[in-house]
Amino acid sequence: MGKNDQGTLGKFLFGTATAVGASVGALALYAKKNNFQSPVFLAKYLATPNSLVGPLFALRRLRRADNPTETPKNLTPLDRVVEWRGTHQGLNQVLRETETNTFMVAKDGVVVHEWCRDGYTVATPQSSWSVAKSVVSLITGQLIGEKKLTEDTRLVEVMPEYQTGGPFDSITVGHLLDMRSGIDLPEEYVEWKAYSGVGGMMTTTDVANYLMRSRSTFAVPGTVSDYRSVDTQFLSMVVARVEGEPLADIVRRRLWDPLGMLDDATWSLDGDDGLEKGFMGLNASTRDFLKIGLLVANKGKVGRKQVVPKAWIERITTPAGLIETENHTWGYAAQWWHPTGHEEHEDMTAIGVYGQYIYVNHKHNVVIAKNSDHGAEQDEQALIAVFREIAASL
Repeated sequence: MGKNDQGTLGKFLFGTATAVGASVGALALYAKKNNFQSPVFLAKYLATPNSLVGPLFALRRLRRADNPTETPKNLTPLDRVVEWRGTHQGLNQVLRETETNTFMVAKDGVVVHEWCRDGYTVATPQSSWSVAKSVVSLITGQLIGEKKLTEDTRLVEVMPEYQTGGPFDSITVGHLLDMRSGIDLPEEYVEWKAYSGVGGMMTTTDVANYLMRSRSTFAVPGTVSDYRSVDTQFLSMVVARVEGEPLADIVRRRLWDPLGMLDDATWSLDGDDGLEKGFMGLNASTRDFLKIGLLVANKGKVGRKQVVPKAWIERITTPAGLIETENHTWGYAAQWWHPTGHEEHEDMTAIGVYGQYIYVNHKHNVVIAKNSDHGAEQDEQALIAVFREIAASL
């Protein structure tokens, strides 16, 4: 799902619900009445690795490319030593310590390193969490390049059923992109609030109706930068409305096929044949996530074909503001993060909670994809330092 927000969602989503006096039976009745996943679903979630939760939801398939293409490889062992929390560790040890499942590094468009823990391969589909947000951004950039949208387009122009007559109606696509909507849907996760805030957005079986009840604002739209997954959910729904088809089908047509993706992927839905959870629900292989990074590194091109407008790559490469999290304050631009402590525009990254990364280093033309089952928001700045060290050494 995301940053500043992820707190304790993970393995505590259902957590202490019974400790505050609600029986499982009463909770089940509440869930059914209010269109949420049942306590049985939540129990299954607790027992499932975070990298594999996608299939717990209803799914929409993104079929592999019609003409899948392998990324060139020239593999060498991952036997380098890197700085890690003030010491020096072997990279393999860092990958194990951060509970990495799969790890790939590409230099100049060629895969030079791969690492997989037992039971995983680079073709294993894994949950993206908030890496999905950065994918939604690329599709939005395509639509803006085609003049089907502008950053000044108001949310309620595209989806008039959400009009309130109040501040909410002034929210624009640009506000959603840069997390400046001011929508008051809390990004905190509390054990006993599985059915409210962003936790409720994940567990609802009717996203559209849940958002209909979540249109109050805590700030004037456009005035405050604050990471909220609801912004991306609305943005993904705008994209689907403009294109007139489900988000997964759009991503398949606009990205999966042009990029020559090697593997089928899925997108988690709120119910059978339902709405995509655009803020967290893309489930795909690490080798295909790497291709998204390679697209960004190549300024939106696949070969000679401009898949994403160059102007949009410049947009996401230039921080639009700063967003403060519990652990750091980083630059942010249209659903992509810009870690501090680097040369201007040197690198950027998509990040999903529990250690999902698509890292792009423009200075050294290096792309790294990492899928993990690590702690929420854990070691992010330290891992960026490792990625930078790897990039500079290649």
